[in-house]
Amino acid sequence: MRRIAVISAILEEPEKCQKKFNDVVSSFKGIIRGRMGIPFEEGIGVVCITVIGELNEINSLTGKLGNIEHVQVKTSISKKEL
Repeated sequence: MRRIAVISAILEEPEKCQKKFNDVVSSFKGIIRGRMGIPFEEGIGVVCITVIGELNEINSLTGKLGNIEHVQVKTSISKKEL
């Protein structure tokens, strides 16, 4: 069953990790419903991604993003199944 999730990511050095981050996100475009990014002058970027997908898809995206150097990721997944 599919679920709604929000993936929050902090890019601590966007100039070093943004391309790889965007490449991973693009490879999951089928489950992404929305994305918001906020750059900060302090050299940090914050990105929130809303997805609808199977748990294994959501976990795969979260894992791949979390393995990128300078990226911190947390995910909240709904208990309700769609």
